[in-house]
Amino acid sequence: MKIRALIVDDELMTRRRLHRYLRNETDIETLQDCVNGVEAVVAIKKDPPDIVFLDVQMPEKDGFQVIEEIGVEAMPIVIFITAHDDFAIRAFESQALDYLLKPFGEARLQQALRRARSLLEKRDTLPARLADLVSHLRNARPFGPRLAVKSNGRVLFLRLDEIDWIEAVGDYVNLHVGQESHLLRARMSEMEKKLSGGRFFRIHRSSIVNLDRVKEFRPIHLGESAVVLRNGVKLAASRVYAQKLQQAMGIID
Repeated sequence: MKIRALIVDDELMTRRRLHRYLRNETDIETLQDCVNGVEAVVAIKKDPPDIVFLDVQMPEKDGFQVIEEIGVEAMPIVIFITAHDDFAIRAFESQALDYLLKPFGEARLQQALRRARSLLEKRDTLPARLADLVSHLRNARPFGPRLAVKSNGRVLFLRLDEIDWIEAVGDYVNLHVGQESHLLRARMSEMEKKLSGGRFFRIHRSSIVNLDRVKEFRPIHLGESAVVLRNGVKLAASRVYAQKLQQAMGIID
């Protein structure tokens, strides 16, 4: 009987690499790829695979959010795909769960598959391991304190406190860090939710600011305002968000 495998990764090159290697595994049947966490949840619920190759850092829903939505009891065998992140790798190893570190080779994939095949015969301990992993990573480092940003074949790790402000650019957000900027595939609503409760505040449908970087707040007219950052950048604050911003900064009661 074929082992049905689902590939979930937003990078085309990684998906192609996996398909190239998996063609040599005669007992593996690959399903339709998923390019983000939302697609993965739908695919797993509709037609559960035996194994899922699951990218950790993805737009819309990351790998751990996929697990949380599906539920650890219903999750297939997971082989995580990750960029270099010592924290996450230590967590995977502590729960005896397998991972592929980008860029991985065929020998490493074969090793992970051998282990996955053996786990398919004794799944009873996996839900507890998976639950412990998700809980550990969520509690110890919820969405940070770094963001993994893919850029020109590299993965940059940005500390949240380094970000001055965030700008919406279509299906991406532009992270402004000093004189640099970095594109991340995510929506503003997603960023606002993930950064809630901290020092980040949405001031416009297309802007989120780090309140620690705000130098001035300038009311303009008809409820519109301007926010001036310490580096001189001037941003518009729409009427919808201006009053909440003033309250957050202690300007009004």
